[in-house]
Amino acid sequence: MTHPPSGTALREPGPDRSSAPPSPPAPRPDTPSAAGRLRAAATTEPGRLRIIGAVLAALVVAFGAVTALEVSGRASSADDVVNHSQPLSADAANIYRSLADADTMAASGFLAGAQEPADVLARYDADIEEASRLLVDAAASTDASTPSHEEITTLSELLPVYTGLIERARANNRQGLPLGGAYLRYANQKMSGELLPAAERLYAAETGRLAHDSADARQLPYLSLGAGVVALAALVWMQRRTYRRTNRVFNHGLLVATAAASVVLLWLAVGHTVARAELRGAMVHGQESLDVLNKARINSLKARANENLTLVARGAVLTPDGTRDQYETDYGTDMKALVAQLRSAGGLADDARGSEPVADAVRSVSEWQDRHRKARTTDDGGDYESALRQVIGAEDSTGESFEKVDAALERALAQEQDEFDEAAAGGRGALGGLPAGAAGLAVLGAAATVLGVNRRLAEYR
Repeated sequence: MTHPPSGTALREPGPDRSSAPPSPPAPRPDTPSAAGRLRAAATTEPGRLRIIGAVLAALVVAFGAVTALEVSGRASSADDVVNHSQPLSADAANIYRSLADADTMAASGFLAGAQEPADVLARYDADIEEASRLLVDAAASTDASTPSHEEITTLSELLPVYTGLIERARANNRQGLPLGGAYLRYANQKMSGELLPAAERLYAAETGRLAHDSADARQLPYLSLGAGVVALAALVWMQRRTYRRTNRVFNHGLLVATAAASVVLLWLAVGHTVARAELRGAMVHGQESLDVLNKARINSLKARANENLTLVARGAVLTPDGTRDQYETDYGTDMKALVAQLRSAGGLADDARGSEPVADAVRSVSEWQDRHRKARTTDDGGDYESALRQVIGAEDSTGESFEKVDAALERALAQEQDEFDEAAAGGRGALGGLPAGAAGLAVLGAAATVLGVNRRLAEYR
């Protein structure tokens, strides 16, 4: 019989413990989520007060922030109207006027003979210098990617060409050469066909920019008004809730917050209403009148230039059908436009200071037309020298009537410009201080809300 070795015991085979899976970790107590904690807090009155206080403070701060941002944009647009777009629109109109007046003076000086009057020469030089200066200023204030900058570039390139043609016309005229008239007519074609259309497009672009800035400044602040109504309604609800639960009429903190929100909302409503009214008045009673008067003045200058060129060309330039004098036809077209624009300007003038210079211009236009008809009759009768005196003479001439029209329109433009500046500055001023005031009052309201709610919480301690 065989026995196992001593000290050795037989063991039953068991499972391999080295390959057994690890035991699961001991369960931990559940950690409540943020939503769970919020629900748990909302089951008690102190918890509800903390939640309501945080929401109210956030609403008041949001109201102030939205108001500050939205009104800042409106104020910036109003500032652009006063300091950028309207001055650029006025400069564009002055560029047009200076160019048209230079063309008129060039023709007037040519008609005077070899020795041009010193005052005519000085006015021509001043017009060219003014147009050049305004083009430089406009280029510095305009983005290179805009259509306005393209028109400014075109004008800057064409102006030296025009002045060169005028100098050639003068040189030939001083020598008594008929070629001077051809150069003058070519210069006028360059002015009326290229320079003035470019100036007109520049004026239209800048006037459109002005209208866009004014519309932006007058846009209603819907978000700010909505946020203010919501914040104020929430504060009133909280005070009503506090009264119903505690029978206390006032909570000083909530009362201060309500007052702050009410001040901001009232300031926003009144300030923006005033700004809208002032800026709209600036556009309707100021800019619309300025636009009509600028066009009237330009048409008077173009009519005067064409009147002078009628005598310079003496029938050499005809309409395409060959039946009429081209410059006389253009004069008639310009005068019709001038009369229509003066009628519109009279309707837009809202006081005696604006209507009186327009009425003076209307009377002078009528006088100009009568004298022009007499001058044409004299010229058609073969008396060129008498007709010339009736056009460029110092007294009882169409030139004298033109100067009266130009002076009256200048007074009317100055009056309307003053009205625009006053109204636009009032609109900008109505928004001044509102963004900073809204932000400051919102911070005050939020702090007062927290203090008012804490006062209620203190009652539970």
